[in-house]
Amino acid sequence: MNLTTAFGKYALPVFGKALPTMGETERAALQAGTVGFEGALFAGRPDFGRLLSMAPNRLTEREQSFIAHEVRQLNAMLDDFAIDEAHDLPPEVWQYLREHKFFGMIIPEQHGGLGFSHYAHAMVVTRIATVNIAAAVTVMVPNSLGPAELLLHYGTDAQKDQYLAKLADGRELPCFGLTSPYAGSDAASIPDVGILTERDIDGRMVRGFNVTFNKRYITLAPVATVVGLAFQAVDPGRPEGSQSLGITCALIPVPTAGMDIGRRHLPMNSAFMNGPIRGDNVFVPMDWVIGGEANVGQGWRMLMETLAAGRAISLPALGAAMQQTALFVMNGYGQIREQFGLPIGKFHAISALLARTAVDLYATDAARRYTAAALDAGERPSVASAILKVHLTEAGRRAVTDGMDMLGGKAIIRGPSNLLGVAYRHAPIAITVEGANILTRALIIFGQGAVRCHPHVLDEMAAVQAQDPQALGLALRAHAGHVLRNLWASLVGAPLRGKPPAGLEKEAQLIANMSAKYALTADLAMGLLGGKLKRMELLSERLGDVLSALYQASASVWRYHVEADEQMLPLARAAIRVQLAQGARTLRGIYANLPSAALRWSAPALLRGTRRLAPLRDHHLVEIADDLRNRTRQLTNLCPDVGTPKSGGLCDLMEALRLAEAVRDELPMLNQSLRRTHSLEEAAQQARDPSAALAYLRAADRVIQVDDFPR
Repeated sequence: MNLTTAFGKYALPVFGKALPTMGETERAALQAGTVGFEGALFAGRPDFGRLLSMAPNRLTEREQSFIAHEVRQLNAMLDDFAIDEAHDLPPEVWQYLREHKFFGMIIPEQHGGLGFSHYAHAMVVTRIATVNIAAAVTVMVPNSLGPAELLLHYGTDAQKDQYLAKLADGRELPCFGLTSPYAGSDAASIPDVGILTERDIDGRMVRGFNVTFNKRYITLAPVATVVGLAFQAVDPGRPEGSQSLGITCALIPVPTAGMDIGRRHLPMNSAFMNGPIRGDNVFVPMDWVIGGEANVGQGWRMLMETLAAGRAISLPALGAAMQQTALFVMNGYGQIREQFGLPIGKFHAISALLARTAVDLYATDAARRYTAAALDAGERPSVASAILKVHLTEAGRRAVTDGMDMLGGKAIIRGPSNLLGVAYRHAPIAITVEGANILTRALIIFGQGAVRCHPHVLDEMAAVQAQDPQALGLALRAHAGHVLRNLWASLVGAPLRGKPPAGLEKEAQLIANMSAKYALTADLAMGLLGGKLKRMELLSERLGDVLSALYQASASVWRYHVEADEQMLPLARAAIRVQLAQGARTLRGIYANLPSAALRWSAPALLRGTRRLAPLRDHHLVEIADDLRNRTRQLTNLCPDVGTPKSGGLCDLMEALRLAEAVRDELPMLNQSLRRTHSLEEAAQQARDPSAALAYLRAADRVIQVDDFPR
């Protein structure tokens, strides 16, 4: 027996106790998807050559045409306030969505769909969401986790032939029932049960399941014509202890005997369709199981594998839309609204809100675009998807909240002229659904990352499970070398792998250094706490937050490289440094809370250099806000997806900003004259072109006014 095998044999019982226990559902979640650049960050070895080799986002001519025409036309049909009041989309909008196959973006052309890329899919949802979130959710759900995605990957040929073309053109509207009243975040423990049985149908005995279920929070349920359902399959004919077959996914047409569907939930009183689904002894023939009898019990694996991609698209698109809309509104309103004789956007307190939103948006949208490019390259990055879901939706909430603060009284008066009120009400929905952020941040990003992204932990777990001392010894030897390399890099500086874009060399070096410190910290935390770390959620979420900051900073390097716009360099630098400053603060918080005095004492040496990563200084914030006002290309680059609605406050703001261009150099004089005369007409007479000036002043007045209603 060699030394490596002997060490592995000695370590087997120790690691068997230290490593967390893992059930089959958890194993399926951990093994879902692939590992991308986030794995290199977790290992402390980011290679910028590899990062920059990721192709830029591209649209086909057909995708470009769809966004330029069909999406633009759809947005022109959407009145945010009217839809919110009606609690539904207008009939003509539903019809338009069906006719132009908005529900079939992910379905290939050979099955009657549009066959769009992940990037195009995300862009469509984002552009709709900047105008009306309810319409975006309605489009988003059939193209996200649900029947179409599951059928494409796991359905039988007969099931694909039966459903895909009808799902694509809206003849069938799908929903998917997973969440139950007693199984929310712990979705794998769904109590809904299907008992294997046989039933006589038209003189023929048909195998299937009698399923009793109670689902809630199901988007599109009230209007669905086919229900995707997850349930626990049980075979009572098996011996005691082996009757559970596992989570199974099936498709149930509406109506089906025993199924009750059609009532509504009103998430934050929103207009998109959502409601409960209940069933009592609903017979589900084996042909309705997605993939047929061979896929009975495979539902959780199927869901986790599809979620690895879907979670990176839909809800991050909503978060990006909220950020872009908020920044566009803040910047535009800041130029039109005056107080104390100045546009409010020039006040430094407002400038800070604008700049922080812009810097946040650059980094989060860089991560979203990079991940979409990875998906289109064939990757299925499950950890990165979780990062996007948490941080894009949180950034959307921050942006809308800051926008509400800036708008003041204008923000809180309900009506067609309100600019952000509906989005403000919607923000918690994106935070909560498809894995609540508090859970995803505390358990999934690092919990999954520690196993999937670490270069050696998965090998160690496999060796322990197989009781293979030689494999464990080899994995531990490699792991020890990994720790020593990152210890050295943390103390003296990490090597810079690959060539970053010109102008971001220092930022790339900072990313490399922090990646090494993070990798070492993760190993120290896992080595010290073992399986207990899984239950120490505050430490786990901090470890996930540092990985998230590194991922967004790295994506910002990639974004600057592929856009090749030197005008955006200050914003790219700011975005990277803000993410790294947040990561550094979080690293210090990890060491401050580790239950080891020795590690707390060693923290200053291991984290050397991180205190110099200060947040943006005041003059940087003011300069960024000034650039947003004066360099229209910057705002266009940050907010490319903001669409034009049918009517309402956003439409009024766009019109006022358009008309302002004709009198831009006269705006201070016009506003001063208006304060003196209190007359739009008299103030306009002072301009070179009174008609252009009056058109602008009237449009600006519409933006400033709020709505009132009869008593």
